Amino acid sequence: MAQPSTQPRVSRFDKDHPHYRWVALSNTTLGVLMATINSSIVIISLPAIFRGIDLNPLEPGNVSYLLWIIMGFLVVSAVLVVTLGRLGDMFGRVKMYNLGFLVFSVFSVLLSVDPFTGGSGAMWLIVMRIGQGVGGAMLFANSTAILTDAFPAEQRGMALGINQVSAIAGSFLGLVIGGLLSEWHWRAVFWVSVPIGILGTVWGYKSLVELGERRESKVDVPGNLTFGLGLTALLVAITYGIQPYGEHSTGWTNPWVLGGMIGGIALLVAFVIVEQHVEHPMVPISLFRIRAFSMGNLAGLMASVGRGGLQFMLIIWLQGIWLPLHGYNYESTPLWAGIYMLPLTIGFLVAGPASGWLSDRFGARLFATGGLLVVAVSFIGLLAIPVDFAYWLFALILLVNGIGSGLFTAPNTTAIMNSVPAYERGAASGIRGTVFNSGTSLSIGVFFSLMIIGLANVLPDTMSKGLTGQGVPSNVAQDIGHLPPVGSLFASFLGYNPIKSLLGPTGTLDHLPQHNADVLTGKDFFPHLMSQPFHHGLVIVFTAAAVMSVVGAAASWSAGGKFVHQEPEGEALGRE
Repeated sequence: MAQPSTQPRVSRFDKDHPHYRWVALSNTTLGVLMATINSSIVIISLPAIFRGIDLNPLEPGNVSYLLWIIMGFLVVSAVLVVTLGRLGDMFGRVKMYNLGFLVFSVFSVLLSVDPFTGGSGAMWLIVMRIGQGVGGAMLFANSTAILTDAFPAEQRGMALGINQVSAIAGSFLGLVIGGLLSEWHWRAVFWVSVPIGILGTVWGYKSLVELGERRESKVDVPGNLTFGLGLTALLVAITYGIQPYGEHSTGWTNPWVLGGMIGGIALLVAFVIVEQHVEHPMVPISLFRIRAFSMGNLAGLMASVGRGGLQFMLIIWLQGIWLPLHGYNYESTPLWAGIYMLPLTIGFLVAGPASGWLSDRFGARLFATGGLLVVAVSFIGLLAIPVDFAYWLFALILLVNGIGSGLFTAPNTTAIMNSVPAYERGAASGIRGTVFNSGTSLSIGVFFSLMIIGLANVLPDTMSKGLTGQGVPSNVAQDIGHLPPVGSLFASFLGYNPIKSLLGPTGTLDHLPQHNADVLTGKDFFPHLMSQPFHHGLVIVFTAAAVMSVVGAAASWSAGGKFVHQEPEGEALGRE
């Protein structure tokens, strides 16, 4: 009879296993890829989602639903990621990361079984998206810290490059996947995360181990409250700044918006003061005295705002204008918008891992700085081409933009994570994640506001002339032309023709010749109408994005050359 083995049974990879670092890389890349795909998959699928819950997003009372289905996930991810990174330092990064996979999966299921319609259905989606954002924050906060723990300094650039480029590429892959799934059924948009979430959760619990240094600490309640409330108030106020207020086309004069911004900034200032006096700060302010850390995060913020704005502007450009002008039905524009943006993703995937590997050898400065300068040039290229562009030229500019972003992302992340002590990697990863997600949230308020300002100068006259040219009475045309441009902007964003809903209450369509009514409600009239005003807004938007990229490039250059924080027990590597 065989004797039982006396060797201990190993159920997971040991930290010294030669393949453990690749297991950590694979699992964390899957986690951030799932989270970022999910953020953009909803953006591109919004028309199908609103049809599925029987809600017209363009009615005045429903605009907030539209904003919060997008913003709920982003705001929660931005606000909680620092706190959850610090908790990872205290209680274990792997533990927090694995819990994030589980939370994300549960709320993905709840999103897909929305039992309501109308406003109630939209509220269900908003609440569940917020819950999903909590899980996403756990993943974002701890993934880069787990990788930094697992890989030696000379390989971190490559590992973080693969991880971060996958994360950013996921935001564009989600556009393609969302376009495909929304053609089938809107609930499939949420179901797609479930099997990935289950696989990642089981795999993480079985294979990931704690390598990070943990320190005894207490939860910083004052810091968490001032930071969470301050950042939430600021991001929410900026979001509502794009909605009209009174006779103004935007809400920047709204007392609630101003109060939210002033109060949010005041709380964030109080947070900085609190963190310098508490015994166990949530965010060690001393980290920002490290030049590579502070300048790297500033560059990351500029890049994230610009990238988020680019994504939203491209969706409007393709779904609302270019694709309908080229014969595509509105129902199919989400799918084709995602497909036509693939050069952007290809650029990421080509340049990202290569720049990460090269930055391990030569440092981050050249690649991060050069990458953002390439991005700035691509923004100038986008504002120089006509709205009804030749696709090969548009695709080439997107490819260049993707390559520039790929060159920047991995070296920037590596420089940030290499610059901090090992026991602060969770907090550093959380701060970097907050910068990433806050940039995307800010981009909505900043770039939509800039676009609305641009439209407000041109759209009223263009709209009025276009309507009267099709026989609409001048008084009706004038009234519609002077409506807040945010409605037309969201219509383009969602791939809608709003003319029928605008003219319907007036009864004008019933009294027009059939030919004119068909032209007004067809797929060509509204895109043609929006082309000139949209290009006017694009010049403002992409000029601002190019300036932000140049500012980010300057910050990357000032961050210095190759630097790895010196640990007491290890040997540092540092040179300018």
